[in-house]
Amino acid sequence: MNRHSIPIVKSQPQPPASVDYRNQAEPFVRPQPVRPPAGAPNVLLVMLDDVGFGAASACGGPVRTPTADRLAADGVKYTRFHTTALCSPTRAATLTGRNHHSVGFGVIAEQATAAPGYNGTRPDSAATVARILQGNGYATGAFGKMHQTPTWEISEAGPFDRWPTREGFDRFYGFLGAESDQFAPVLYRDFTIVDPPTTPEEGYHMSEDLTDRAMEWIESVTTMDPDKPWFCYLPFGACHAPLQVPDSYLDKYRGEFDHGWDRQREITLERQKQLGVVPPETELAPWAPDLPHWDELGDDQKAVSARLMELYAAFLEHTDDQVGRLVDRLQQLGMLDDTLVLYMLGDNGASAEGGMEGSFNYLAGLNGYRQTTAEVLERFDELGTPASYPHYPASWAMALDTPYQWTKQAASHYGGTRNGLIAHWPKGITDTGGLRHQWHHCVDITPTILAAVGVPAPGTVDGVPQQPMEGVAMNYTFADADAPDRHTTQYFEIYGNRGIYDHGWTAVTLHRAPWLMATHGLTLPAFDEDRWELYDTRTDWSQARDVAAEFPEKLAELQQKFLVEAARYQVLPLDDRTVTRNAAPKDRPPHPLRGRTSLTLYPHMNGLVEKAAPPLFNRSYVITASLTTGGRPCEGVLASLGGRFGGLALYVADSKPVFCYNFSGGGLTFVRPDVELAADTREVRLEFVYDGGGIGKGGTAILSVNGVEVARERIEETTRAIFSMNEQLDVGVNRGSPVCDDIVGRFAFTGRLEQVRVDLPPAADAVSPQERDRIALATH
Repeated sequence: MNRHSIPIVKSQPQPPASVDYRNQAEPFVRPQPVRPPAGAPNVLLVMLDDVGFGAASACGGPVRTPTADRLAADGVKYTRFHTTALCSPTRAATLTGRNHHSVGFGVIAEQATAAPGYNGTRPDSAATVARILQGNGYATGAFGKMHQTPTWEISEAGPFDRWPTREGFDRFYGFLGAESDQFAPVLYRDFTIVDPPTTPEEGYHMSEDLTDRAMEWIESVTTMDPDKPWFCYLPFGACHAPLQVPDSYLDKYRGEFDHGWDRQREITLERQKQLGVVPPETELAPWAPDLPHWDELGDDQKAVSARLMELYAAFLEHTDDQVGRLVDRLQQLGMLDDTLVLYMLGDNGASAEGGMEGSFNYLAGLNGYRQTTAEVLERFDELGTPASYPHYPASWAMALDTPYQWTKQAASHYGGTRNGLIAHWPKGITDTGGLRHQWHHCVDITPTILAAVGVPAPGTVDGVPQQPMEGVAMNYTFADADAPDRHTTQYFEIYGNRGIYDHGWTAVTLHRAPWLMATHGLTLPAFDEDRWELYDTRTDWSQARDVAAEFPEKLAELQQKFLVEAARYQVLPLDDRTVTRNAAPKDRPPHPLRGRTSLTLYPHMNGLVEKAAPPLFNRSYVITASLTTGGRPCEGVLASLGGRFGGLALYVADSKPVFCYNFSGGGLTFVRPDVELAADTREVRLEFVYDGGGIGKGGTAILSVNGVEVARERIEETTRAIFSMNEQLDVGVNRGSPVCDDIVGRFAFTGRLEQVRVDLPPAADAVSPQERDRIALATH
C-alpha cells in the first residue's frame, strides 16, 4: 500500500466477469476501506489557550491541575517545549508540521495581509495532520477553538476549503474566531451555526460542552467501528479572556493571591526547582520595564488584581478538570492505554492584553478605552459571571510565565514561547514519570503523531505535491531521557518581536511591548534600531543574563542566521503593525461586500462574523427591516451585531420598534418611541448619522416607521474598532450574548421578517485608512 500519496489507491484485481452471475466461477473481491498500520494508536491532542509555563501545578505553578499531574506521572513531561507566542500561528504550525510563516500564519487570521507569510490562508501544499490521518483510515474530529479559517470566507458563499471539515476533520463542533464568551458562544457544527444545548441559567459552560461533544463522538465512532482508531483534537477556548467560570468554581482560590505577583514568582520558582522542571541554579529573569510591582499598588488595585488572578486560576483548574473527565471516560472504555495523549499547556505564554490594571470588559481595552480600578470595583461581585468579560493585569502574566521574561506576543523571549507539554501513552511510553529536557517546538507535534501511528509524511495530498515537514519527531525521547537534541535551530517572530535559538544560544529582540494594545501616536523604532540580547541557555536556563557585550561575534552570527531563516520561511518583510496591518488597500483581504455599498440579508441566513459584515464603525449607515406584523402583537430581533459587551440591535419589544447602541467603553443608548407598529407596517428603518472628524466619534440615531420618523437620540461616543471576536451580525434572531437586557435568549422575531438591508452612504464622513493608521488598535 502506497501511503506516500493521499488518498491511498488500493489495487484490487478482480476475476473475469461471467455473462450470468449464476456462472460466476471466482467470487469478486469486495472493496475494503483503508486502514492504518496494525497497532496504530488513537490520538488525543489537547491544547489550552493563553497558559504560561509557570501557571499549572504540573510545571510548578500555583494553579491546581490534577489531570496534568496525573498524566505526567504516568507519562513524560517536557520542560523545553515551545510555541510561536500567538494563537493562530501556533495552531497552524501544530497541525501542519511546518513553521507558521511557511503556511501563511505569521499573525492571527483577523490580521491577514497579502504577504505570503501573513495571508492567513493555509496552502494546499501543507495538508494538516488530520487530513493525513483521515487518508490513512482514521476517524477525525475537532472540538473547540480553530482560529484557522480566513475571516472573509466565513459566510454562506465560502469558499469552504479552509473550514475544519475541509481540512481533514470528519466532524467539527466549536468556534472559528480568536475568543468566545464561555456562557453564550456562537457555535458551529461542521458548516452550520447551532445553539448551545443549554443556557447559562441551566449551568451551561462551553468548556464542559466541548468535552461532552468530544466524548460523544469517540463513543459513537468506537461503537460503530471498534477497530477504527481516531484522532481527537480538543483545543479549548480556555484560558483566553474572558475569564468566565461556573458558579461552583468562583471561590476556589479566594485569598490565595493576596501576596501579589512578585512573591508569586518566587514561590513558583522554588516549586519548579523541586519538581526539576528547571535546574537548581535557575534565576528569575528580569522584570519587564514599565510594569508595576505589587508594592506599588493601592489597596483597591490589589483587591481587584488578586480577584482577577483568582478567576484565572479557577478557569484553568476547571479546564483541566474537563480534560480529566475525558481521560476518565477513555479509561472506562478501555482505550486509555492505547491512546497517545499530547497535552499542550498553552498555545503561547500568558497574556498581557488585560492592560496595567486588568478589566471588567476586556473588549473595551481592545478599543483603547481604559477601565479604572474604581469601575471594576463597582461590579466586583459580578467578575467571572456571565455579566462580565474580564482579564487580569499584565503583571500577572509575568508571574504566570515564571521564571522567564515577557509574555504572549513576545516571540523574542521564553516567556512568550515556552509552554508545558505532557505525553501519555502506556503502550508506547514505558519509561514513565520522568522529565524530558530536549528542546522542541510545536512544529514537532505533527511529525510525532505520524511517527507514533507509523505512517509517512505524504509526498502528495489530493494531487498536490507537499512541502517538506519542518518539524522533528519527538518519539526518540520516549524511551531515552538523555537522548541528544534533534531540534537544534528555530526562529521566532510575531509583530516584529523576533529571536532565534541555535544549539543552546538564543539571540532575541523585543520590538514592541505586548500590552501596547491601543495607543495614540505609537512610534516604534526601525527594525535596524532594535537592541538585540544574547543568552547562553546551556548555563542560563531562564535567559536571565544578557551576554551580548561579552560575545559580540556570536550575536552577529545569530542575527545573520535569523535573517537566513526568515528569508527561508517567508518571514520577510517584517511587519510590526497590529490591527492596521490590513488597513491599506494593497493589504486588505477580500470582503464579501467587495466594494458594494448595500447588502441585503435574509432571516434564513447564518450570521456574519464582524470581519465579514458591513463595516459599521466610524461612519454613517442605514439599517432597513422589511416586515409585516399580521396585525398582531409582535417582538424580537430584526438585526443585531455584537453582544453584551459592545454592539447594536434593532428590535421590537411590546410591538414597539427599538434601537439600542451598546458602547464598548460603557453605557447603553436607546431610541425607544412610544409607538406600536400598526397593522400596515412594512418598514422599520434606523439611520445613524456619524459626526465625522475622527475615530470613535458620536452621532445621531434616527428611527423611522414606514418612512416617518418616530424618535431620535444622540449617541455621544461610538466603538472605535471592534464589538467582539466571535459575536455576529444576526438577522431575525439573537445568537451569542444579548446587546441589552430586553433581548432574552434567541428572541426570534414573531412577525414576518422578509429581509434586512444595510446601506453604507458615501464615505465622506468615514475615517480614512490613513487616519486609522494613527491609532494602533490591536484586536488580539
